[in-house]
Amino acid sequence: MASCSWKYCVILVSKLFSLRRCVVVMCVFFFIVLLAYGCYCDFLQTDTEESCSDAGVCKSEFSKDVSCGCSASLNSERSADVDGNDQSWKEFSARYTRPPETQSENQGDAESRADGQTQARTNQMVLIPGGVFTMGTDEPAIPQDGEGPARRVHVDQFYMDVFEVSNAEFEIFVNATGYITEAEKIGDSFVFEGMLSEKVKSTITQAVAAAPWWLPVKETSWRHPEGPDSNIADRMDHPVLHVSWNDAMTYCTWAGKRLPTEAEWEYACRGRLENRLFPWGNKLYPKGQHYVNIWQGEFPTVNTGEDGYIGTAPVTTFPPNAYGLYNMIGNAWEWTSDWWVVRHTSDEVYSPKGPTSGVDKVKKGGSYMCHKSHCYRYRCVARSQNTPDSSASNLGFRCAASVLPDYLR
Repeated sequence: MASCSWKYCVILVSKLFSLRRCVVVMCVFFFIVLLAYGCYCDFLQTDTEESCSDAGVCKSEFSKDVSCGCSASLNSERSADVDGNDQSWKEFSARYTRPPETQSENQGDAESRADGQTQARTNQMVLIPGGVFTMGTDEPAIPQDGEGPARRVHVDQFYMDVFEVSNAEFEIFVNATGYITEAEKIGDSFVFEGMLSEKVKSTITQAVAAAPWWLPVKETSWRHPEGPDSNIADRMDHPVLHVSWNDAMTYCTWAGKRLPTEAEWEYACRGRLENRLFPWGNKLYPKGQHYVNIWQGEFPTVNTGEDGYIGTAPVTTFPPNAYGLYNMIGNAWEWTSDWWVVRHTSDEVYSPKGPTSGVDKVKKGGSYMCHKSHCYRYRCVARSQNTPDSSASNLGFRCAASVLPDYLR
């Protein structure tokens, strides 16, 4: 009987020791898990983009996008035809188009301006080789913008402007043709409140309800981007602003070019990289350097200008992507030729040109007003829209071409 009791005691003690070891092991395991989770959270806070692929972990953070008003129909009350004749951009363009060979006098390496200064030309184009890439994403950061799904898209080779169209280049066009932009005809355009003088702001009584920092300012145009008391004398190498889609198409036609399709634009933006957020990769600040002109600080009240600019930057600023293209994201939104739609096929497609009709046109790239907390659209996959007659102080364009114009050969 005593022997039996002794055996039971041994068994009981063994089980207690086993249970104790299990408890210790489980405690250690949970401690390691908590430690790893804490490190992961710190990682996300310090550099979320580093681990993103198009959207990645950004998805949950930005799915409830706070609109910057970029996609608002800023000119919703404007007539499509300011003259009342329902003219299309093609009819507008017909007035100002010259054969490319007759443009050569204005297509040199430098342009002499009326003030006697010489402005270096920025109308160069680069060949973008044809290929296939993944357009869109299956992890949209802003689903309502139609960023998905990911689909394989084939693109034919084409040429793309190395730089956004600058004030200097647009001035050459205007001087040669006498063209008047839609903002000039209508008599106003939309300006970010933070760029306006107190004198101008005191005269304004309206604002965009969804984005009260957008104000309609009289006598605002590409020559006077922040209202009548502003000018572009020291910004000739900055992107031209306050140009509508119709204005952009007219310029491109005159230059023997065209607007890029959305597929061409995104393909060019990615610079041979697949499933990356930005033209250079996933990290917003590679090696601590600024590669893009966006908002730093707290939108819309404080812009610290850490990248060197509060508003737009010269079109030649920041490193180019692998195709040699500058400022594909940030600085100024860029028009594309496509009509806006948010539902896309997941099928493989060849040289898509978008719907044949619509209400809004697609714009890409984001602008100096974009901030991760409220308008995370400075990604290659991101997109937004405006009506073809809309113009604003953060909206510009660059051209594309299927064949390089003769004067650039």
